[in-house]
Amino acid sequence: MRQRVITAVVALIIFIPIILLGGVWIDVAAILLAIIGLSEIFIMRKRIIISPDFFISSLGIIALVLPDGAFEHLPKYLTRFDIFAIAIALLLIVTVLTKNRTNIDDIGINTLAIVYIGNGFHSLVAVRGAADGLALLGYILVVIWATDIGAYSFGRKIGKHKLWPAISPNKTWEGSIAGTLCALVGAAIYLYFFPVGYHNYALMLLVTLIFSIFGQMGDLVESAYKRYYGVKDSGKILPGHGGILDRFDSLLFVLPMMHWFGLL
Repeated sequence: MRQRVITAVVALIIFIPIILLGGVWIDVAAILLAIIGLSEIFIMRKRIIISPDFFISSLGIIALVLPDGAFEHLPKYLTRFDIFAIAIALLLIVTVLTKNRTNIDDIGINTLAIVYIGNGFHSLVAVRGAADGLALLGYILVVIWATDIGAYSFGRKIGKHKLWPAISPNKTWEGSIAGTLCALVGAAIYLYFFPVGYHNYALMLLVTLIFSIFGQMGDLVESAYKRYYGVKDSGKILPGHGGILDRFDSLLFVLPMMHWFGLL
């Protein structure tokens, strides 16, 4: 627990100034986090990082993460999705050049990882770059962190009924419900001082409920593929916490939803 707390404090000391500064700082941070997350997928699958498919996948993920303004100097008919498509085409060519040592299944997982991680961290950049981006990002961080802390704390103390034991045996219904209630309380306090989004208090609390639930689903999704690959953590870069995907699993799910719900 002590190591977990120390890592969290150090991470916040680094992460909070980046959030406050925004701009190119959060762009670079999002790219680095996305590439580390991609490397964790490769390592879980026991794939070599120093390889053509990782290099090409990294280019594809950078294209998805970068803000729209980063591509304004390209010809108008080229978008981030065209660059992403070029990366996928190159990955498919790798299957031919390697005589299927890198096969179509590998490319399929790489493509899914690029979209899942790249779109999630692009949404982090997009939220921070919005007109009220700092307050909006603060809101979603409160929702996710309150959910995680509440679910972990109350789940350990009062959790008895397993939420989804086949995927994550330690999570309980009591912890899940408590986490969502903590998110609602945290969001209610935050929105009182920093009204963002729809500027409709009741509606934002309803959206908070949805975000908290889907944040936990993002956590379960990560638990599912970790269990499939037989690993406890996605990585070891954060002592006591695991990898980047372990820490951003909920945000990778919820940040894109902010666009789908018209908050951006």
